[in-house]
Amino acid sequence: MTLKKINGATFARMVLAGANHLSNNADKIDALNVFPVPDGDTGTNMNLSITSGANEVKKVMNESVTVVANAFAKGLLMGARGNSGVILSQLFRGFARGLEGKEELDIEGFVSALDSGVKTAYKAVMKPVEGTILTVAKDTAADASELAKSETDLDSFMEKVLQASRKSLKRTPDLLPVLKEVGVVDSGGQGLVVIYEGFLAGLRGEELPENVADTMDLEDLVHAEHHKQAQGFMNTDEIEFGYCTEFMVRFEEDKLKQHPYDEAAFREELSNHGDSLLVVSDDEIVKVHIHAEYPGDVFNLGQRYGSFINLKVENMREQHSNIVNKEQNSKKKAFGIVTVAMGDGITELFKSLGATVVIQGGQTMNPSTQDLADAISQTNAENVIVLPNNKNIVMAAEQAAELSEVNVVVVPTKTIPQGMAALLVYNPDTNLDENKAQMEEASKAVKTGQVTYAVRDTQIDGLNIQNGHYMGLADGKIKTTDPKQLEVVKALLNEMVDGDEDEIITILRGEGTTDNEESEIVSFIENQYPDIEVEVHHGNQPIYSYIFSIE
Repeated sequence: MTLKKINGATFARMVLAGANHLSNNADKIDALNVFPVPDGDTGTNMNLSITSGANEVKKVMNESVTVVANAFAKGLLMGARGNSGVILSQLFRGFARGLEGKEELDIEGFVSALDSGVKTAYKAVMKPVEGTILTVAKDTAADASELAKSETDLDSFMEKVLQASRKSLKRTPDLLPVLKEVGVVDSGGQGLVVIYEGFLAGLRGEELPENVADTMDLEDLVHAEHHKQAQGFMNTDEIEFGYCTEFMVRFEEDKLKQHPYDEAAFREELSNHGDSLLVVSDDEIVKVHIHAEYPGDVFNLGQRYGSFINLKVENMREQHSNIVNKEQNSKKKAFGIVTVAMGDGITELFKSLGATVVIQGGQTMNPSTQDLADAISQTNAENVIVLPNNKNIVMAAEQAAELSEVNVVVVPTKTIPQGMAALLVYNPDTNLDENKAQMEEASKAVKTGQVTYAVRDTQIDGLNIQNGHYMGLADGKIKTTDPKQLEVVKALLNEMVDGDEDEIITILRGEGTTDNEESEIVSFIENQYPDIEVEVHHGNQPIYSYIFSIE
């Protein structure tokens, strides 16, 4: 039976199938994204854009083809993200115009809609580039026009239109050198083909495979998985216009009287401020996408016509660096070190000593087994050393080590100074077991002093401790207490320091400490122990106003 026409409900089903198929394959389309500079992810942007359109279609499922197409176009326009999303919105904005006034959709109407979509999209792009989604849309529309001369069945027509889009997609590397150099098809074009696949399945009431691998050649997929290599063809400093800038302005009458809006003139004016320019508008809003070096200048031009609905600026140089770095770090390293710290100063200190991942935690805030397991995974290393730096974290660390799929050892450090001492003897040129042994030995050689305050009255080890008084701990045991913090510091150091054996005292200043206190403590040590070297770091740790590492 020949299918001559479809109603709005069937067309809505086609749109929703196209959106769903694109959503299922957004990651694969992202993997093809190589042109022209890092600008978000094509599959993700197209997916978010078409999802916005599909949500509007769901509100008018049983209306005419015109109503469904207009709802789809409006939703796409409002939700459009990135170059690919904006171009997609313009393709279907024009598509909807080509169907204006139609209750049903036939072959002639479909050809008219495709052609109108291509014209609208090309008009929206300041400098159209062939070998992109625009080319796939244009070739498909041209082939559809030829097919309409002989085809009478809408189902058969749609199948051949899909074949034409795939054929055009295959040609994109021949039109765009960067695609041929990397060995992939255009990501936006692939996204459009996926939408057309959904359209045909929706027309037939069929389920599509979730993975686009069934519609892409194996060679394409292999190249897609290596798409980040394309970033290597460009240095970050080669990006001329560094900010992906998007905004949407709602027109306001009083501003339009002062600055009459003309889309072509506005597009021409914006073109002086960057590239990858797209300007799309209707009677209510104008949406702009541009790669600019000075986004503020572009915003000022847009604000002349009304008020902003939304704004977005992304640093593409930063994106590019992250992509390149991610690719460079994708292979597992030989060794990784996970350590636990409290305070941003101690965190930075551990990183400077070679820690790969630093988890915030310690006294009163012990990380979970899952936290530690996640940190082990984040090292991206085959062999991982974990330094808990607190006696209450050692067991969780050992559990996380047992759960890990890589080689993990736990050096049972119980204090921050022990963790620091262990890190100082880490040797990347030896194996995991030898490192564990050496680091354990080093951690045992350091003495840890801590100054904190009492949270309640108590008596312990012959000391009468009052709530709010300061306490001095030597390797975890309370040795002194006093209402004056400096008195506790002095008594603790006198308890712990051996002037003949010890060589260095490292002081980690906690939250709320002062420069005057630091000066007094350093002067006390220099006077009492003139042969001992003193180092001071701003650890910014909570709970412990001072931590002393003595060795």
